Amino acid sequence: MRESNVLSGTLTALAEEKKYNSIKDILRTMNPADIAELFGAVPEQTLPILFRLLSQDQAAETFSEMDSDQQQTLIEVFSDRELREVVNELCADDAADLVDDMPANVVKRILRQADPEMRQMINELLKYPEDTAGSIMTPEFVRLNPDMTVDEAVRSIRSTGLEKETINDCYITDGTSRLTGTVSIRTLIVSGGGERIRDIMEENVIFVDAKEDQEEVARVFDKYNLMVLPVVDAERHLVGIITVDDVLDVLKKETTEDMEIMAAMMPSDRPYIKTSVLELWKNRIPWLLALMISATVTGTIISRYEDALAACVTLTAYIPMLMDTGGNSGSQSSTSVIRALSLHELDFSDGLKVIWKEARVAVLCGVTLAAVNFGKLMLFDRVGMQVAAAVCCTMVVTVLVSKMVGGILPLAAKKLRFDPAVMASPLITTVVDAMSLMIYFQFAQAFLGL
Repeated sequence: MRESNVLSGTLTALAEEKKYNSIKDILRTMNPADIAELFGAVPEQTLPILFRLLSQDQAAETFSEMDSDQQQTLIEVFSDRELREVVNELCADDAADLVDDMPANVVKRILRQADPEMRQMINELLKYPEDTAGSIMTPEFVRLNPDMTVDEAVRSIRSTGLEKETINDCYITDGTSRLTGTVSIRTLIVSGGGERIRDIMEENVIFVDAKEDQEEVARVFDKYNLMVLPVVDAERHLVGIITVDDVLDVLKKETTEDMEIMAAMMPSDRPYIKTSVLELWKNRIPWLLALMISATVTGTIISRYEDALAACVTLTAYIPMLMDTGGNSGSQSSTSVIRALSLHELDFSDGLKVIWKEARVAVLCGVTLAAVNFGKLMLFDRVGMQVAAAVCCTMVVTVLVSKMVGGILPLAAKKLRFDPAVMASPLITTVVDAMSLMIYFQFAQAFLGL
């Protein structure tokens, strides 16, 4: 990041001095992804100048790597000719993402400058619901006829390959565009020129439906170690392909979303540094309000047992420890179960297995914590045996209950078609806090006769 800031400062200085050839020499040696990152650190007024110094080959790739704010800045200063050149050089899926991210007035201008073929592909991609396979695929792939010879296939790839997302895997379709097989460029190269495609193609093709959830697409990539995956419609007509770089974007987005939900925040698509204070407030305050209101249950329980606390003030000192231990125990279980659910290692039918496993872990953890705590209470705090017994028994039962709750709630959420991440730390902690207090006061009454 420090090197990027230094280089951005250098380019800005060169732009101010109008040393454009020096800027071209620097940019010519850089990868488009690095250029996009570099452009993120230059002043907004300098960005159009630097972008116009890119070679034609670099311009579209760099543009697709830039964030939506930078893209909008450039579009607003582009002439119609510049916008047309950039848009029509983009991959169809990148162009669709661009249209999806821009305000309506900018979208109209983009579509007006796109050529008819590009405009049709953009419209086709935008008809698929967000977060589905269709929304992240590209229709630019190599399609071959099963009756072609290898030589004919190679000539076809040579004539159109530069316009495709990838030529490593080529797809064979019949007369109705139904997917019937696949052949790799390696197979084509090592096969005889007169061989028919139908004789060398792989008929057992792994594919996904266009309406499949993008998280399931990522799991298919992971399961079969794929670099590219064909997408079909309900009649198995080949409509596009998804490449591994698109899946990496999906994983990044889904992981970020889960982290934000688990931290009691509404998901956001914008980078943190570019998210306004007002937007952060709107993302965080609903959960905070809900958790604050639910936490009043804890206060109600304490008020109900205030006479017991007045009779034995020592009990008050151990409330935070018991509540925190319960919350932490529940969070451990919920995190493990949520991860297992996301990797398809668990299902709702495994609920009894989860309960049994978490119960055994809870007993081991609870007894260990209670034993250590008992020693502290007797040797250092010097409380009475009855108080120590109440605290330690509460510790064991609280850990047991917390791990049960932490293990079961995510499974229940999944069964009810909610995101299991909703049942993460903040919610688990709030539920367990109330339960811990109720357990504590029940033991206190039993052992101390309050």
